[in-house]
Amino acid sequence: MFGQTHDDNRAFLTGNVPLVAVLREALSRDAVQRRVCDRREAERRVKQALQNVHRFLEDGATDPGYLPPERLIVFDEAQRAWDEAKAKLGTRNRPSRLTASEPAHTLEIMGRREGWAVIIALIGNGQEINTGEAGLGEWGRVIAADPRWRAVAANRVVGAAEPSQRLAEADARWLTCDDDLDLTVPMRSVRDTAGAAWVDAVLRDESSAARTIAAEAPDLAYFVTRDITAWRRALRRLARGQRRAGLVGSSGAKRLRAEGLAAEVGGGDVPDWFLRRWPDIRASDALETAATEYACQGLELDVVGLAWGGDFRRSPDGWRAWRFIGQNWQRDLKEIEFVRNTYRVLLTRARYETVIWVPPGSQPDDLFHDVTRPASQMDAIAAHLLACGARALEDEAAIPTASSSPLLP
Repeated sequence: MFGQTHDDNRAFLTGNVPLVAVLREALSRDAVQRRVCDRREAERRVKQALQNVHRFLEDGATDPGYLPPERLIVFDEAQRAWDEAKAKLGTRNRPSRLTASEPAHTLEIMGRREGWAVIIALIGNGQEINTGEAGLGEWGRVIAADPRWRAVAANRVVGAAEPSQRLAEADARWLTCDDDLDLTVPMRSVRDTAGAAWVDAVLRDESSAARTIAAEAPDLAYFVTRDITAWRRALRRLARGQRRAGLVGSSGAKRLRAEGLAAEVGGGDVPDWFLRRWPDIRASDALETAATEYACQGLELDVVGLAWGGDFRRSPDGWRAWRFIGQNWQRDLKEIEFVRNTYRVLLTRARYETVIWVPPGSQPDDLFHDVTRPASQMDAIAAHLLACGARALEDEAAIPTASSSPLLP
């Protein structure tokens, strides 16, 4: 990481701002602690090696004569690259200087190198959480349009059911399939590799399949509670030794504030949240602030407490997405897949245990009944998770005792 990056001609590109911030901070601290260099030089080196993909593309697109120093780039979460409409639009805080999709600009910029250039595209299925994310279909379109480029990929990208995640048809002349590139063993979950399949079944309304997965995976560690105090207590008990815990929640779960969870991790606070430890109150294991899908995607904790919000609820026909506007929830027909993937991200942040808190909600006979937090909807969510094989926290005798946790007095 701390070699001469310009001479090595390589860089890691990602649009995941929190991931860049955490990695840069962690690597800079490590270099200083090991006396590799001073802080200023460490920050300079990691900034070159770990780049924000949007800034990389805008720098290249703005100057047609720009020759990138890199011959090899690793494009993180390539299926989330922006389509043309989103690329031209930019973000709320920064107007765009791009004129085409991000895959198109990537090929054009790297194609300026004489001789050869390599783009390693890392793909994580089911991680799209924003509108305007183009999927693999856009990569296939731009590769096919430029005869200088060839691609090698796993067969899965040819047979994908969703068109947006299909790189090409099987007979594409520019594509070579090699299943050695298909990384089929999940590395995130330490205890059991069935977690991703279970989460997918839960979110796809395949409760029977989820129950089967849970029954065949005794170490599958998903717990459900309705008690916020028991939730935090369990997280502290599970985060024993050097393990760290943290709270996560959907950015669309606006009414969690009424249940006692209002604070979110700010963008500038993400490195401290992931890297500091209790008793520093900025640390994740202080269990005071929750990271949204935007703050935690691409990053993990040992033990995760997921607060389930009203933006993804049950109906007789399955899951439904909702958006809180003004003082009411409105059915969100367009964003169902993005909200589903939000919860997929949140449910797969733990290396060990995930404890899901489903708030009790507000009962119709409450003195100050809150119609934005219907108890019946929360009851249905909890019932579905338990029916899918999640374990009731209160019935779980295997939770470690409080004396084993470094977070408790």
